[in-house]
Amino acid sequence: MTKWNISLKAEGCCASETEVVQTHTQKSETNKLPVAIIGGGPVGLAAAAHLAKRGEAFILLEAGAQAGANILTWGHVRLFSPWRYNIDKAASALLEKHGWQTPDLEALPTGKELVEQYLQPLADIPEIQPHLHFHTKVLSIGRKDTDKMKTANREQQPFVIHAEKEGMLTTFEARAVLDASGTWGNPNPANSSGIWLKEEQSLQQQMVYGIPDILGRERERYANKRVAVVGGGHSAINALLDLAQLKEVHPKTDIVWIMRRQRVEEAYGGEEKDALAARGALGSRIHQLVDDGKVTIFTPFLIRNVKKSMNKIEIMGSQNGKERIIPDVDEMIVNAGSRPDLMMVREIRTAIDSAVESVEALAPLIDPNIHSCGTVRPHGEKELRQPEKDFYIVGAKSYGRAPTFLMATGYEQVRSVIAHLAGDEKAAKKVELDLPETGVCSVNLKSKTSCCTTNSSC
Repeated sequence: MTKWNISLKAEGCCASETEVVQTHTQKSETNKLPVAIIGGGPVGLAAAAHLAKRGEAFILLEAGAQAGANILTWGHVRLFSPWRYNIDKAASALLEKHGWQTPDLEALPTGKELVEQYLQPLADIPEIQPHLHFHTKVLSIGRKDTDKMKTANREQQPFVIHAEKEGMLTTFEARAVLDASGTWGNPNPANSSGIWLKEEQSLQQQMVYGIPDILGRERERYANKRVAVVGGGHSAINALLDLAQLKEVHPKTDIVWIMRRQRVEEAYGGEEKDALAARGALGSRIHQLVDDGKVTIFTPFLIRNVKKSMNKIEIMGSQNGKERIIPDVDEMIVNAGSRPDLMMVREIRTAIDSAVESVEALAPLIDPNIHSCGTVRPHGEKELRQPEKDFYIVGAKSYGRAPTFLMATGYEQVRSVIAHLAGDEKAAKKVELDLPETGVCSVNLKSKTSCCTTNSSC
């Protein structure tokens, strides 16, 4: 027999039997709906695997044409972390049921290998494939017929997701939502104030935000050009090292490195003292490149704006308090980090940190002003819980603008959240995480480049 907790109205009247029955019916109908996952990357597909394992209904909405679509944009990059940290356990168990061969767990996959050898096979298994919706871009999430201001009966209403699927507007209903859409594709601008100005937006044909394939399909774009790389992290170093290799064949290639750091040495990292040898070697190689004078460095340089001058780019800013212009740039590669798209959740009640733009409870653990790589402790459903019941931001997006997210962290996040949604509170509360001692970054050993192990900012 169901026990009901019925709130009395302020006037002293009891809620009618009809109202109780309606609430019960609404809740029952909502519980029959699937869990919606937004994003078909590693964490979104791991969530699908955990839901499939528990026999829970779900749908997965992915804006791209296939699983791991964002990862393929940096498919030429090899990860620092080996396969063992990049495969979710529930996903692995499902794959093995269908004859999947586990890769060498100590090998370092490229982004392309991660998709082709793991994510795509996972998306193709019968427990997951029928529930995938590709070419489906989520526009907004809310409660059905209930705006953000309305509290009464809110939790009994299903979520409604508005999306554009293959050019057509459509809606989906769900009992819970996991936003695993990540931050890739939402870059920060070159502007040091973090504000998108129309001048920068008008130069998109000469600017790349991310990790271009300089030694591969985009070789001709950068050969014998004056290229400015913006940023002091591993993605920027990635581009610089590839440009230096390109310069060996095309000596007229001119490399400019623009950073906000006070000293260039801050970008080298631990070098030979780094616990991850590949990452340490990366710092040593960029150090040598600078010492050899193959890169022109502007640091600390604060970009105020960029503008087109003839067919070139002029970069305007200040260095050591003095106004300065970097002229005659042909191409810019911007690695200033990424930010989450929060527009889609404006009608959801969320707790987002005002600075990091992460899940609020995570901000003290991951704020890059306080923490270095790999210092975040294990966390799960409790820390990810939002004011909106049964809505969760997971994966790289849960870290907001912080650059240190690991795939393995996302796998543990969704394991805990889905255990909670399935009513297994014991499993939800038992949060464990097996991570490398340090290591949130990756290296392309073939082309000697690097980037983070997830498609968040590097």
